Amino acid sequence: MSSQPSNPNGNDRDDGAKPARKKGLSIGAAIAIVVAIATAVWVSNGNNGGNGTAVADSCPANPEVQTALDEKAIGDLAAVQVTAKGARYDEISFIHENGDEVGFSAFEGNVTLVNFWATWCAPCRAEMPELEALQKDYGDKGFTVATINLDIGDDGLAKAKKFMDEEDLSELPLHRDPTFEAFEVLKKRGVALGLPATLVLGPDGCEWGVLAGPAAWHGDDAKAFVEKALALAENS
Repeated sequence: MSSQPSNPNGNDRDDGAKPARKKGLSIGAAIAIVVAIATAVWVSNGNNGGNGTAVADSCPANPEVQTALDEKAIGDLAAVQVTAKGARYDEISFIHENGDEVGFSAFEGNVTLVNFWATWCAPCRAEMPELEALQKDYGDKGFTVATINLDIGDDGLAKAKKFMDEEDLSELPLHRDPTFEAFEVLKKRGVALGLPATLVLGPDGCEWGVLAGPAAWHGDDAKAFVEKALALAENS
């Protein structure tokens, strides 16, 4: 089992030191430690992860977003790599919960946290209730949590529905990609190697940040990050 890299992209992510907080072990850190041994089954799926061709940037770089969000990517969200350097994902498609095949353009207009997960991924299961709570708090404020399930096979959808029903995840959408092709795009971009994998998109669909691995998405650090992102979106 591979170890999670601190900088999965290896070239254009910010590696500058972030301010540390003097506090005890956070919920997010505890989660990360508990699941470290089993973190995010590193998926090869027949691809040489991270060795695909680069996709041309199609958004302007946004230094204001880069600086402001990087200041909030601390504590429980210290592993978030703030980018805002022009990346889009127009080649990604998935099945919307209404059954239509769509892309990330379906989320444009809101700040969106796109979370890729699967029922067989223990860290994914652990963070889903926190994503649910985050959606409840900010879903009517220009923010969207868009969860995309990657369970494959004829029973993949049934497994995902069963898990979401058991956890009472009524606020989260059951978008899905049973082909795994969307996740392969993330691998080729060097954004992710395993699950969970999270993208933060601005209202224009441009990447503002990425996270490989789980986080405490309903803690104070996450809320401060989301609120800053919403303020940036409102002022843009």
